[in-house]
Amino acid sequence: MNNDNIDDRYHTTSWDGRQVQRAAGHSAGQSRKKKKKRRTNPLLAIVLWLAIVAASSAICAGVGWMLANDFAALNKPYKEVDFEVKEEWVASVEEETKENGEKKETTYYDMSQVAKALEKEGLIEYSWFFRLFCAFTHADAKITQGKFALNTNMDYMALIRGMRMRGGTAETVDVAIPEGYTVSQIIELLAENGVGSEEDLAEIAENYVFEDYEFVDNENLGSLSRLEGYLFPDTYNFYVGARPELAFNAMLSNFKTKVYNNEDLTELFGESEYSLPEIITIASLVERETDGGDRDKIASVIYNRLENDGETNRLLQIDAALVYAASRPITQEDYTSLDSPYNLYQHTGLPPTPIANPGIAAIRAALMPADTDYYYYVLDPESKQHVFSETLAQHNKAVAEAAAKAEN
Repeated sequence: MNNDNIDDRYHTTSWDGRQVQRAAGHSAGQSRKKKKKRRTNPLLAIVLWLAIVAASSAICAGVGWMLANDFAALNKPYKEVDFEVKEEWVASVEEETKENGEKKETTYYDMSQVAKALEKEGLIEYSWFFRLFCAFTHADAKITQGKFALNTNMDYMALIRGMRMRGGTAETVDVAIPEGYTVSQIIELLAENGVGSEEDLAEIAENYVFEDYEFVDNENLGSLSRLEGYLFPDTYNFYVGARPELAFNAMLSNFKTKVYNNEDLTELFGESEYSLPEIITIASLVERETDGGDRDKIASVIYNRLENDGETNRLLQIDAALVYAASRPITQEDYTSLDSPYNLYQHTGLPPTPIANPGIAAIRAALMPADTDYYYYVLDPESKQHVFSETLAQHNKAVAEAAAKAEN
């Protein structure tokens, strides 16, 4: 074997290593040449960045200023608006029971509809921003249905406060409910004063469940008579266009305070052999039969007829109940032909419900009737006072005298 060849064989590894290094170096040089780029002018980059920041800031500042103006009601031409939060904007009504057992009802409104209406009226400019504010402040539970006096000087919070009853900006009306008015008459009076429509008020009176008042018949819905006797006559300050049940709640609450929970009266109720509905029914009959100072005597006639066969065989024979049944002025024929449990010429005992809403004087008379033996009374046309009689003969004579005076 040739020794030179042997030496070459043993030098192959070194040669290969050098070759690889030279090749790698060559490749690296080529790679470095390919990646070499022109450097961007750093001053130009800074200027460009500052321009972008400035433009963005200007845009944000402009938008922010416009939103701030709308939020804080700045730079707006003054305008007053009679704004109505409508019943159809109610999103939901939820009820919760407190620890003491009391129930609280919360009404939530669709603020998107409220915002659109405010924007349409020119009270706000950005309805989406107003809705965002309302979401953070839970305004959907803070406003109430009704008509409110709003203006463009009101910021977002003032608008929300202005759309609730306690804000003091809602349109209100004083309504005096006379003693002896029926539920129908009260509904007409409320409608005339803008508290609600007759249709809506009647629907609530007939079918709304007033759970907070145990004296209200919530089982037999569909009749106005279920509230008869419990809408306490008084002067009320109602919100115009508010939810109809609020007006009835006010009157029922007043009855609960001044009659049902009245300490002086509850003792008398407890001593009576008659139930609360019966006493209120008697009081309603008294109220409709007189407007003078003889309520206790009228009450005594009713009790005498109820409790004794005596002269009238327990027939109360009260015209006011017949008028209630007919819902119109009565005729002579009605006494015998009008088929109704309120026809007390045909049916003994009390009518099924009160026939009106009595005041406190009539209720006291029903609880404390005069002690008499009277079974009859007739109105004297001259004195405008009732003439009371114990017997039918005495009564017929009083009627003849009254008729003679009326002719003269």
